[in-house]
Amino acid sequence: MSVGEICNREVVIVDRDESILDAARLMRKHHVGDVVVVTQKAGQRVPVGILTDRDIVIELLAREVDLDAVSIGDAMSYELLALREGDDRLDAVKRMREKGVRRAPVVNDDGALVGILAVDDLIELLTEQLSDLVALMGREREQERKRHP
Repeated sequence: MSVGEICNREVVIVDRDESILDAARLMRKHHVGDVVVVTQKAGQRVPVGILTDRDIVIELLAREVDLDAVSIGDAMSYELLALREGDDRLDAVKRMREKGVRRAPVVNDDGALVGILAVDDLIELLTEQLSDLVALMGREREQERKRHP
């Protein structure tokens, strides 16, 4: 299964010049833990960074940084792991683990933002698949009992 098949296509985006408070409000409004920072290239939104709720708490609030004195561009993560739509999900998990990130923007072949993949999405998919396997095993036992009472 490819990253493009399972990523969330509804991505909350911001510009690097926006305020940290604006980003936090967007996260709250959309019930997400990150915003993807984009720039316009050839009419497409290209991810250049990501700002997470953890970045805000650990890097800014815990250090008592004046939120009015910094922009998203000052606080965002620049070492961005971008996944391609066609990437295999298991390879994506390995790359996310290697980089130590829980969320990664998903881009098309032109590098334009098309979605985001979060560990939560992967866990939900895995849970679904495990539930299906458990149900299959139960169904198999049921069929066996009917055939051999």
